Amino acid sequence: MITIACHTGGLAHLSLEDALGTVARLGFRYVDLAHADLERAAVQPTAEAAVIHALLTDFNLTLTDLVWALPAVNAPDPVTREAELVRFERLLPFAKALSTPGITLSPGSVQDDGAEHSMARAVVALLRMKRAAENVGLRLSIEPQVDSVAELPADALMLLDCVPGLRLTLDYAQLIYQGLGRKDIAPLIGKAAHIQIRQAAKNRLQTSFEIGKLDMREVIEDLNSAGYHGGLSVEYLSISREYGAVAVDVIEETVKTRDALRNARRAVLHL
Repeated sequence: MITIACHTGGLAHLSLEDALGTVARLGFRYVDLAHADLERAAVQPTAEAAVIHALLTDFNLTLTDLVWALPAVNAPDPVTREAELVRFERLLPFAKALSTPGITLSPGSVQDDGAEHSMARAVVALLRMKRAAENVGLRLSIEPQVDSVAELPADALMLLDCVPGLRLTLDYAQLIYQGLGRKDIAPLIGKAAHIQIRQAAKNRLQTSFEIGKLDMREVIEDLNSAGYHGGLSVEYLSISREYGAVAVDVIEETVKTRDALRNARRAVLHL
């Protein structure tokens, strides 16, 4: 079953309680959480998880993913890199206490010393992080992103080959932005543990629904053909205009995308 979720990243201006309340009022029952106070979660993992779990229960929401950026995992400076890795390890008890199905991370940025060195450090870092997550029974995924070591599908697949057990959180907008099409994206779906989606176009990391290039029925068809049964999270950006992203009304666009996905799921899966 493909479950339709909402990502809290576009509600970053709201408190955690208000963000989750908004997600629930929009009719979602599944949520990707990008809102947690990571500093507090690292120090008081059980207490912070209890607060969030209570809010999820109050709003009848089920957690589908925890989203942590941590882009410095492959920083050239070893002190910076180690601090980021230790931060990740200190957050694992919080993730475990929250019973998240998984964690999504940046694969690491392309640093100033170039893609090759950046990729090599990312592999070492992700091997360590994957082992740490595996030790507490958590799924670890990377999100192929523009300007990351896994920007292109081939790079993302190579990184997965180097880090056995690592999965993808597939963000369609990041791929559409690059001008990639349905056939280019298809090989990645089988490696995906989670999906994020919003309307986008070539050189536009976010657009309004009407001018975006994603066909939601085709997305559902491709996920179904690949046997995907995870979460499909609607994620709009509230403030960033980088990479040609168009400022939109996050609530309005989320609702349009939610409805299109529900209609497509009903038509394709005959629900």
